[in-house]
Amino acid sequence: MRADEVAVGFVNALRGAGIDVAVGSSVNYYQALGAVGLEQRSSVYWAGRATLVTEPDDIEIYDKIFDAYYGGQQLVATPVVEVTQPITLVVDDDGDDEGEDGGGDEDPGDPSLTLRWSRHEVLRDKDFADYSDDELDEAHRLMAAMARLGGTRRSRRRRRTHRTAGHPELRRTVRAAIRSGGEPVRRWYTEPGERLRRVVLLLDISGSMESYARALIRFVHAAVVGRRRVEVFTIGTRLTRITRELSSRDPDRAISEAADAVSDWSGGTRLGDTLAEFNELWGIRGMARGATVVILSDGWDRGSPEVMAEQMARLHRVTHRLVWVNPLKATPGYQPLAQGMAAALPHVDDFIEGHSLHSLELLAEVLADDRAPAESISMIGAQAV
Repeated sequence: MRADEVAVGFVNALRGAGIDVAVGSSVNYYQALGAVGLEQRSSVYWAGRATLVTEPDDIEIYDKIFDAYYGGQQLVATPVVEVTQPITLVVDDDGDDEGEDGGGDEDPGDPSLTLRWSRHEVLRDKDFADYSDDELDEAHRLMAAMARLGGTRRSRRRRRTHRTAGHPELRRTVRAAIRSGGEPVRRWYTEPGERLRRVVLLLDISGSMESYARALIRFVHAAVVGRRRVEVFTIGTRLTRITRELSSRDPDRAISEAADAVSDWSGGTRLGDTLAEFNELWGIRGMARGATVVILSDGWDRGSPEVMAEQMARLHRVTHRLVWVNPLKATPGYQPLAQGMAAALPHVDDFIEGHSLHSLELLAEVLADDRAPAESISMIGAQAV
């Protein structure tokens, strides 16, 4: 068998067995066969194993398909560089109509490699600023699965436990002893319960964040309807609470009502002043105490950096974790030199990107980790500068 025939046939066999082979993996396998040659069976095996198998559970299936496909066949060494006949890559998209002919110009004699691509994989690393409206709707459905964010904290309300290391529950133990003639045959215990930790999301809706805010508002909405104890505010030239507007499970209706409630959408930026208003009216009074506060902003601020630093320090003192999500952090060569970002960074526990679905997955992982921050993000910020 030639290298092109091996790539086409073996990939189709794996897909038929249920292994999801991506487009890039198929091309890598074809190139790997040209690099290792087809003389040794073990080289062909590991070329496919290294490029086509991404899940440990698929290894057993891969081995069976490999033995069945290559059983008793003699492989002929045909390096890829010597193959003059082109391979036609036929991309199979689930959204295409089955009756539509997309390859009428290809020669039927040319070898064709039928591949499938995942829209989710494409959107996962794509920048939100480049999303179309249809892609935003698709991304919202993916966000709903990851937006059940936030860890738990200890509650004052106790719960029953079978562990003897807990606190004795005297009332229930005595009641059980009465039923057994006064002998405490079974002892009952309690331990501190757990409850969801509050998550507060502060979304920058200024003009510099417009291309990202339209995607992040969908993530914020998914968080509100996905779990309890989530509060949402917009920050720009003024502070606006939009938790109630985003409580509808219909995303179009929720985002429309939130847009009507916010009067400074795509306006200026006064992050320090709006954070001061949040601290005075909501945060310091109790909403931010022991909560995880997430600021989604690019850090551009027209106000005083001293005010920004003071308000971030106040907020950091009462929160469990203070997270800053900056879409510009993914830009090559980015440095936090904007005066607002530079003033806020020493008081932030986690400084992460927010330009793609993948970065929001990282945010969900950070918020699910309920341990206290091990170190201040100021050290990381200093390295970035």
